Amino acid sequence: MTASDDAGPPDAATAWRRIADELAGAIGRGDYAAGDTLPAATALAERYGVHRHTVRQAFRHLAEQGLVTVSRGRGTQVSARRVPYPLGRRVSMRANLGRIGMVGSSEMLSAEIVEGEGDVCAPLGLDAGARLWRVEGRSLADGTPMGTGTHWLAVARFPAFEEAYRAAEGSMTAALKAYGITDYVRLSTRLTARLASEREAALLRIEPGAAVMVSLAVDALPDLTPIHLVSSVFAGERMEMVVEPFAE
Repeated sequence: MTASDDAGPPDAATAWRRIADELAGAIGRGDYAAGDTLPAATALAERYGVHRHTVRQAFRHLAEQGLVTVSRGRGTQVSARRVPYPLGRRVSMRANLGRIGMVGSSEMLSAEIVEGEGDVCAPLGLDAGARLWRVEGRSLADGTPMGTGTHWLAVARFPAFEEAYRAAEGSMTAALKAYGITDYVRLSTRLTARLASEREAALLRIEPGAAVMVSLAVDALPDLTPIHLVSSVFAGERMEMVVEPFAE
């Protein structure tokens, strides 16, 4: 990749765009693969005959497009492709990943029985103070962390859920089958966005303060009886939510 030879010193107002376009083209052609580090701003500034701040503006533009991530100490790295995550009547991380040729896996981080607060019990149709399982887990795609979440289920309905979830290797669908639940539906999903905490960043292997998507979802039996509440945090640079209201 070289700067054009038929022009004089580039105008900074347009030079960053040209640099960004050429880098985006190189990423699109596969010259840089996911995880590769782009040349440093000083090196590109010399190559294009511009100030390094112009190159950094190009990097910012690429980051806004989701093509790269810019982090202190690691430079500018090519982002992995965003994984589409359909939100339909039925939602399954492993099934969603399997449809696009990726292997999904999950792991349990912690499990405990707690007295549920009102804002957790209400969506499950329970009185405040009901005994709930609070289970933390992490989901991965081809070994890359995609999201971390906290699951809430009634102890009365799901005794020994910790054991069932561990035996199911973190698959909620498989764990629920241990209780005779072979089908369930997504009752609601609420999406917001914020910046990652240090703990979330460590679990997702992203920079602290990186953008994350937050999902608060309720799953129910086919008769719409709520059974499962999950609050999830997804790496914004790796996931995109696709709303498919009529999809199964």
